Parts: sequence; structure tokens; C-alpha cells
Amino acid sequence: MRVAAIDCGTNSIRLLIADVADGVLVDVDRRMEIVRLGEGVDRTGGFSQEALDRTFAACDQYAEAIRREAAESVRFVATSASRDVTNRSAFARGIHQRLGVRPDIITGDEEAHLSFTGAVRGLPGADSPRLVVDIGGGSTEFVMGDFVPQHAISVDIGCVRMTERCLRSDPPTTDEIATATFDIDEAIARAVDVVPAPQAASLIGVAGSVTTVAAIALDLPAYDSAALHGSVISAEEVDEVTGRLLAMTRAQRAALPVMHPGRVDVIGGGTLILRQIMRRTGHACVIVSEHDILDGIAWALSRE
Repeated sequence: MRVAAIDCGTNSIRLLIADVADGVLVDVDRRMEIVRLGEGVDRTGGFSQEALDRTFAACDQYAEAIRREAAESVRFVATSASRDVTNRSAFARGIHQRLGVRPDIITGDEEAHLSFTGAVRGLPGADSPRLVVDIGGGSTEFVMGDFVPQHAISVDIGCVRMTERCLRSDPPTTDEIATATFDIDEAIARAVDVVPAPQAASLIGVAGSVTTVAAIALDLPAYDSAALHGSVISAEEVDEVTGRLLAMTRAQRAALPVMHPGRVDVIGGGTLILRQIMRRTGHACVIVSEHDILDGIAWALSRE
């Protein structure tokens, strides 16, 4: 069965076209565009026309790829930013016109479950129980279990949200970092009331903030998915990279060879979230996964 999964988040929109057979997911086409759909949402409560235009342009490209590869089933999942906005109908109309499906605006709990499925099935060697953290643009999902999720929560901290809310200077000031850290720690405290994160045997980190931190910690000359997937980054390395990124100017971050242009402005917020999660839950290392909610959507489609 050939499926097409689209994950539309606060910062990026991603496509996976894959063949699913005999319990194996084989990539046909996997791509990402940084569209910053959630730009300004924390402040205005709605999508800007510019953000919608960027997202619709990416969807036009994705629609052509889906037609060319003859995917049999398509699902468009929208996450944090799309849950919060007042002009959701304009977004839904634009997606339906281009892709022929309506966006499935999922709850934080479903987002967490899909992230767990994608990460765990793509990284079978991690010890159980596993804690998966998915640091997105607008929210972070905590989900824990063995082979199926048993505890899950989504909290409103993400790399875009924290950057827009707190980290406005270039580089961020000490006071801005302290304010962001306080907000992040409060959200983590709410999360661990629901998910017993310190009891997990392994911590798995997914999404662009985690993979970028890992790429810097590993001193890769260029972004390399194969080198990153399954890599283990210590809490000390996460601390060091976070401090370094928060002290850099935008131009210095942009010059890093592994930095995606769309993450330059928000990577400090994402790394700060990862650092605080590790500090507050006591995990000595994080296992990096290149498989996440996008893979979880594809697996769910294959079962329909």
C-alpha cells in the first residue's frame, strides 16, 4: 500500500510518501519546507495571510508529488498552531482545494500517540519504558510506554512560541532566557504530573530542535540523517550546545553548517526546552530519532 502523510506544524510542513508492506515502511519521497505557519499566532490568535500563502505554496508542490507517485491514501494532520487559531476555516479551505482532503486538526494527545508510534517503530533498540519527547514549534509532546503509549500529554511550549514570547533580542538577554526557562519549567512540571518521565529507562528525542542539537554536538560537517538516527547525546553535551547557541547572534547561528535556514531564528528556544527536560527529568542522555509523527501518520494510514 502506498500512503502519503503530511504533518503541518507551527514551523514546518513535511511530506512522507511511503510503501507499507509486511510491517515495513519504505520511503518513496520525504521532504520538508519551513513555512512558519504559526508566526505571530501566540500574539494575534490567527494565521497571517503571508503564513497561509507560504503553506499553500508548499501544498501545491506536495499535491504534485502525491499525484506523480500515485499514493492510494492521503492524510493531512495539523497540530499546535492550527488548534489555537480563529481563522481555521480559511486554512481548511485552502488545504482542501489543493490536496482534496480536509486537514485533520488533531488533539495534543493524538499528536503524542502518533509521535510515539513513529519514534518507537523506527528505533526498536531503546530500553523500555520509553519516554518520547517531540519538541515542535508551538507545543511539546511527552509520551511514555513500552511498545504502546501508556501516558501522554501535550504542553504549549515550542521553539517558535518561546522565541516569539521571550527570546526577542539578538542574542537573547539573560533576563529573556530566565523568563523562558521559568515558563518551560512550569510546563514540564505540568507534564510530569501526567507522564512519569523520570521513571523512563530511555529518553528519545524527535523533531528538528533535537536533531540540530545532536548535529552540532557531533560536529557534523553537514546535516546527515543516517549519522544522527540512533545517536546518543549526553546531558552535558546538550548543556554546552544550548549555552553556545543562546550566546550566538543570528548571523553566527546561520553560519553553522548543519543549521537549516528555517531554524536559525528559533533554535535557541528549542534547545532550551530540551535542556530543561533533561535537567528536570534527570535523564543523562537522549537518543535521537529521525522518525516521528510523520512516520506515525503513515503507519496509521496503512491500518485503515
